Amino acid sequence: MTDTTASPAMIAAPAERIEPRRLVAFLIMVFGMFMSILDIQVVSASLTDIQAGLSASSTEVSWVQTAYLIAEVIAIPLSGFLSRALGTRLLFAISAAGFTISSFLCGFASTIEQMILWRAIQGFLGAGMIPTVFASAYTVFPRSKFHIVGPIIGLVATLAPTIGPTVGGIITDLMSWHWLFFINVVPGVIITFGVLALVDFDEPNFALLEHFDWFGLITMAGFLGALEYVLEEGPQYEWLQDTSVAVCAAVCVTSAIAFFYRVLTANEPIVDIRAFKNRNFGVGCLISFCVGIGLYGLTYMYPRYLSEVRGYSALMIGETMFVSGATMFLMAPIVGRMMQKVDMRLIIAFGLVVFAAGSYQMTWITRDYDFYELLLPQILRGIGMMCAMVPTNTIALGTLEADRVKNASGLFNLTRNLGGAVGLAVINEVLNDRTDLHISRLQDRVHWGNVMATETLNDFTQRMQGMGDAALMALKQLSQIVHRQAVVMGYGDAFFMLTLFYVGLSLMVMLLKKPNPAATAGGGGH
Repeated sequence: MTDTTASPAMIAAPAERIEPRRLVAFLIMVFGMFMSILDIQVVSASLTDIQAGLSASSTEVSWVQTAYLIAEVIAIPLSGFLSRALGTRLLFAISAAGFTISSFLCGFASTIEQMILWRAIQGFLGAGMIPTVFASAYTVFPRSKFHIVGPIIGLVATLAPTIGPTVGGIITDLMSWHWLFFINVVPGVIITFGVLALVDFDEPNFALLEHFDWFGLITMAGFLGALEYVLEEGPQYEWLQDTSVAVCAAVCVTSAIAFFYRVLTANEPIVDIRAFKNRNFGVGCLISFCVGIGLYGLTYMYPRYLSEVRGYSALMIGETMFVSGATMFLMAPIVGRMMQKVDMRLIIAFGLVVFAAGSYQMTWITRDYDFYELLLPQILRGIGMMCAMVPTNTIALGTLEADRVKNASGLFNLTRNLGGAVGLAVINEVLNDRTDLHISRLQDRVHWGNVMATETLNDFTQRMQGMGDAALMALKQLSQIVHRQAVVMGYGDAFFMLTLFYVGLSLMVMLLKKPNPAATAGGGGH
């Protein structure tokens, strides 16, 4: 009896067991992906320090982030082809080495032009690490282990941009902005040599490089690069009223038409978009796009509110934002266990509703909202993000055939980043428009017939007696209060918009097919 029960387990064991060498190699790669995603947001809390250090204008310094994003968006879908041609080991090592060298050069940049150039190279080379990790997770490990590897990459993909401002604020406060880049060097070297020594997931196919589609690359770069520029710069320059934005919009449309024609007709397309024929992958990408809006949108809104309204320093913003990151970290193993026992579509829907609930808590925002008022919304945000992101990764990529995962992984990660870009553009537009509307409405109410306004103005005037033109200074202070209140009301409107959006998005899970239980099985435990 003992023999009969033991033998099937012994037969199954080799297939179900994760090799320690491969696990260590995978974890090294995950850390490389973490660094690459972290560097998108790590500079966001320190842009004023970089601006002062490089004697740049506010418009120029914004390109420290924009250049990285544009380069990364172009490189991510390219990684599928390069991963098949060069193999995981070589592509990842080149990406990690290039990312490390360009990080080192960013730290030594003495002009804003140098910084923008090295940041673009850093984003382009570092981008190859992100989809490669996703592809490895769903091709190297047995499907019964997805509940372990899925939460790891889901945690990194959501945690890195969330804690970016925290890490950046702490590093800049303790040392200087140069160390935002120098800190990548030692881990980058370890990752490069670790990958070269340990990764043996697949073999390169160098013959594919002979069929490299340069026209496809140029049209893809024009399409995605111009789109990212339009989304980044559009809100502050009145969209098509600005010449550069209008030109880039035209380039985007023209390149998009040429790109999609090319990938649908080429024998060896630079990006295989036929993966979208798989319904779960297509809907999963759409959910990933929408989750990206919230992931990057709130990582932008919270620090902006704390800086603009509360007057927080970079370090204080980082400490406040840490709550979401800690929640995500604690939720990762819980989501992994849930995926073994609960229909993943229900977990995604639950995550989106919880995320909406966190946003709804913020619709009542006032200028007095501090750490404790932001505590519950940030906890709900962390829970919602992990529950929505991790099962979406597994449903979208874990149910594809192994030979399609490398290409599909680039597309899947691209949708999340594009979602973030669209989200930031829409949120900026909403904040600007609603703030202007509330300023207009509040100014209509603040007039001499309004008793409270008159009393407040008189009170300010009395306080400022002997300090110059007291009446003018009092009027200026009242105007600042009106503007600040309008800004806060604009934030409330933006959070309400996100609430409705994510409640509606939770219904989209009905479009997903129930994944095969084999993809999420726990490995025949009890």
